[in-house]
Amino acid sequence: MNLIEKIALKALHKIDPERSHSLALMAMKAGVVPLPGLVTTDRIKTSFCGMDMLNPIGLAAGYDKNATVVDALTQAGFGFVEVGAVTPRPQPGNPKPRLFRLSEDQAVINRFGFNNEGMEAAAARLTRRSRTRPVPVGLNLGANKDSNDRAADYVNVFNCCGPFVDFVTVNVSSPNTEKLRDLQGADALRGLLSGVLDARMAHDKYTPVFLKIAPDLTDHELAEVAAVALEVDVDAVIATNTTLSREGLKSPYKREAGGLSGPPLFEKSTRVLARLSKLTDGAMPLVGVGGIATAEDAYQKIRAGASIVQLYSSLAYKGLSLVEDIALGLDRLLERDGFDHVADAVGTGRDDWL
Repeated sequence: MNLIEKIALKALHKIDPERSHSLALMAMKAGVVPLPGLVTTDRIKTSFCGMDMLNPIGLAAGYDKNATVVDALTQAGFGFVEVGAVTPRPQPGNPKPRLFRLSEDQAVINRFGFNNEGMEAAAARLTRRSRTRPVPVGLNLGANKDSNDRAADYVNVFNCCGPFVDFVTVNVSSPNTEKLRDLQGADALRGLLSGVLDARMAHDKYTPVFLKIAPDLTDHELAEVAAVALEVDVDAVIATNTTLSREGLKSPYKREAGGLSGPPLFEKSTRVLARLSKLTDGAMPLVGVGGIATAEDAYQKIRAGASIVQLYSSLAYKGLSLVEDIALGLDRLLERDGFDHVADAVGTGRDDWL
């Protein structure tokens, strides 16, 4: 982290976290945030679901909900970027305050509730994004809180925005929209995913469809999700979203409602990732998310079964320079352990988490 970044983060942490994030996005949009550009080596270049990536470190959904700074983010060192979640109609989300820094735990709790400007606004911005950089851009699909047909909402957002992104994620695992996680049940999930996959067939291009799951599933529920994902042939599973658990937290904000992210989630999400890898016997491409704050964290996710990883919350504490640090640090760890390529390390430490 450079001096400018340290000063900026210190200043931003003196104000409300949601306001500080908005200011960070404004600064990025104005072009005043130093960005490293493209970060890669031969060892960390990879391919995932037909997409070539300069490195396996991605940005998780939630950072750029409305696709307002996509071009800047594709210059921030990420190997891929996911924006959203986006719903068919604009919605304000839950009442404020709804974002909390747990500084003692280097963690975050949010209960945003899919606040966004809607699919038409997102689509308009995504049509204008630069296509000159080799950084895949995906969209997290959501459903409106007051929708009578949430499965149809996912299809509608896909049809509206799908042509302008490289992949989409079906998000049924946010804890901040009432009863949304009920869609992870086998029958509901099968119908939902089948609807999105059927809609894809009407499009001119093949868009990989990912499924994002919660870390709080029981072993039985996780087995059901894995079976459905394999049955309908979803392209990949993202493990995991935020957790409702509050185990081991020190911050006075620990009792706030919402999803917890950051280092306290790391072990829980990695165990789910490893179990999912075993359940699918390596046949399902996996994305590891949850608590990544160092190159070692990213490496652990990969060894647990993830081919690529995503981060978000750690940026609030370590800044965007963390992306390059993790990518190049991962390269050194792979070299240390004798791996010629990041793909060679996938799943090699899975049993350590089972």
